[in-house]
Amino acid sequence: MSISTLPPSPIPLLTSVASYRQWRQRVFDEGNGSLAENELTVLSIFVNPAQFAPHEDLATYPRTLPGDLELLTAQQVTVGETVRKASAIFLPSVQDMYPSGISQDVSTQKGAFVKMKGYGHQMEGASRPTFFRGVVTVVTKLFNVVRCTNAYFGQKDIQQALLLRRLCKDLLFPHPEADHVHIVPTTQTHISANERKFAPAIYKALQYARSAWSNGESKDRCVSKAVSVIDEVKVQAAMDGMDMRLDYIEMNDSETFDVLDVSSNHQLAGDIPVILSGALWVGKTRLIDSIVVGDLKRIIR
Repeated sequence: MSISTLPPSPIPLLTSVASYRQWRQRVFDEGNGSLAENELTVLSIFVNPAQFAPHEDLATYPRTLPGDLELLTAQQVTVGETVRKASAIFLPSVQDMYPSGISQDVSTQKGAFVKMKGYGHQMEGASRPTFFRGVVTVVTKLFNVVRCTNAYFGQKDIQQALLLRRLCKDLLFPHPEADHVHIVPTTQTHISANERKFAPAIYKALQYARSAWSNGESKDRCVSKAVSVIDEVKVQAAMDGMDMRLDYIEMNDSETFDVLDVSSNHQLAGDIPVILSGALWVGKTRLIDSIVVGDLKRIIR
């Protein structure tokens, strides 16, 4: 996005790696190189081409910068007697983030990319096999540029957040360290009014599965109960002219992402948190959601 097309914003909009680095150096100089934790908050907004497979429509992905700015401008938190707001928004160009160019076809891509071995083919990775390659690549770049102390990612994309925590641990990132990659609650926003009527189905299905799991039922029975909830809502949606397609509902080990055995249950799983997740198409929107069953504090921090 060029400077001339940027909407007005009270928050500094930094549209290149160079402009971000200049801003960062200036604010650190003004603070004499010493800032309190989270005294500065930088948000990144970037639609990453490397996350989209050739059959996925990058061009129609929502880009809602004016609305994003309105929401971000209204956010603030009080720490002691200080009111903190967003310090800057990093809006890099595709050329800045991918100097060697970028194609949605992995086989034709050139340049350096990051890939997680053994952790990216389960859950979302089963449906989108090149997705996490794009995620960990672009977030590595963002971490290298922003050099943050803490990073925050949404629980709705919990596999992504846990992968990024592992990325920082395995590659010994100093900014941020793995323990400073935090997972926070999130909600789905880019959805039409008609689709929104049926969107709660995925979370409702996961809740049924969680209840069954807590009652000692097997993983196979938990997933079956969740699927039956989706099937019931699909009938209602069809009567309203809305197409619904279940992509998956699954239960995975939170450490390895391995699929739980069909006979597993709450007692057999022990203390290890289990990720109960699903993906559902409602109209043209693909919704994902997840619930952690077990000791939530072991992974949500």
